[in-house]
Amino acid sequence: MNAMQLRYSPPDEAPVQLSLEKSTTYALGNSRSADLWINEPTVARRHASLQVRDGGVYIEAKASRYPVRLNGEVVRHAGPLAAGDEIRLGDANTIHLESQLPPIADELTPQTKESEYPSAGSDHETPDPELCRQLQEAIGQSLDLYRRNVLETLSPEELRAEAKTTAEAIIKRGGLVLPEEVSSEDLIGYVVAETVGLGPIETLLQDSAVSEIMVNGHDRIFIEREGRIEASPFRFSSAHSLSQVLDRIISPIGRRLDEGSPLVDARLPDGSRVNAVIPPLSLNGPVVTIRRFQDDHLDLSALTESQALNAEMALFLKSCIEKHRNLLISGGTGTGKTTLLNALSACISRSERIITIEDSAELKLQQEHVITLESRPANIEGSGEITIRDLVRNALRMRPDRILIGECRGGEALDMLQAMNTGHDGSLTTAHANTPRDALARLEVMALMAGMDLPARAIKEQIASAIDVIVQLSRMPDGSRKVVAITEVDGMEGERILLNERFVFDAESGHRSTGSFT
Repeated sequence: MNAMQLRYSPPDEAPVQLSLEKSTTYALGNSRSADLWINEPTVARRHASLQVRDGGVYIEAKASRYPVRLNGEVVRHAGPLAAGDEIRLGDANTIHLESQLPPIADELTPQTKESEYPSAGSDHETPDPELCRQLQEAIGQSLDLYRRNVLETLSPEELRAEAKTTAEAIIKRGGLVLPEEVSSEDLIGYVVAETVGLGPIETLLQDSAVSEIMVNGHDRIFIEREGRIEASPFRFSSAHSLSQVLDRIISPIGRRLDEGSPLVDARLPDGSRVNAVIPPLSLNGPVVTIRRFQDDHLDLSALTESQALNAEMALFLKSCIEKHRNLLISGGTGTGKTTLLNALSACISRSERIITIEDSAELKLQQEHVITLESRPANIEGSGEITIRDLVRNALRMRPDRILIGECRGGEALDMLQAMNTGHDGSLTTAHANTPRDALARLEVMALMAGMDLPARAIKEQIASAIDVIVQLSRMPDGSRKVVAITEVDGMEGERILLNERFVFDAESGHRSTGSFT
């Protein structure tokens, strides 16, 4: 990569120059610890980052309140940048990217691409499916990929390199004749990724702006970016290729996906949650949903900066955690319940013993004394299942100071309420509900699912005594997530649980996404 530098001219001060080095990430923002300090009110503490790779310089926006502009256009992710590009954070002066050598973009060759697939924003089309199938079969026959001893003796990197070398040799010796308009490099890249990797999912996972990947059959892929769903130009070459990728995802964790067990929950090495459904349950072919999680651990200050809540609300929630109040985080799918639970967990004292219980481990606590428990589905014989409820019961015997349940979905709600009422104050959990009142009603229904013949009033008393605060989240039409209500539980009056709204988000007239916290 050619030598590049940033030049920034602060108001009434001498220009600042920052030389960019390879394989380095630079922070830009209104923090003295940033690599480029921009002391301007509309610039966040960590407003953007620059990543210098072999293929060029890439910019990524980190703040949501004020935009990042590249050559006058608002961007979230962009690159590779070229000499002469102008970057502007908030209302600060322009940052210039300079070089005395040819632009970085001139050096972007197939060998320096970060992935074998094109970038997530590319309109590049998948090579001909029939060519992909033929080359896949040829690679499989040459490497005997279906022999277990080959898979066990080669690392993923070695297997990928071997598959690529084999594919190049097959084409070179004429084992597969390509039409003139087909690039052998593009074809090999796609086929190798599908044969030994995750196919087009690999590139989508590299885009940190993509929060959800939805594969609706092998030929249709959708993504969620900044809260909005959009179609992706990528697709698998065949249903068989997609099935092979699914096998590579679930095999390492001991799960299975076949007609006898057509549903599976799994996770990728980076922690992303995977759900897959195959025929006969799915009429669209294999359907895969991948929920990604932020690499950066967000705390309450970061959520305040992104306007998910205000400083007063953050201080109140921090106080609730420090005073061992029991919190229920409520919201719909994709509203940020797990993100907020992670942020709140940062306020827990490092001297406490914390036990987390989840279906698929997603929480990333920063404390040292954390025990992570994960449920287990039944095996091929239908036995060996360990439910969330089993884990909650067992956690009570593990001397916890706090219990964090990723999500209550069933009878474990009753065990959680009993734990909160028997000395395990400061516990946290999440549940799906649209309002705080709905959250209480759903807790009541889930407690009844435990199979205990309890009167409704007894369950309501348990809820009113156990839950101290309900935090309601919502996803706005513009894709942003907000804490729309913080509600205290104030006991019971007759058969009704009393609620007291401490904070609420008042949307502006005609605009659900904008408003103020009161």
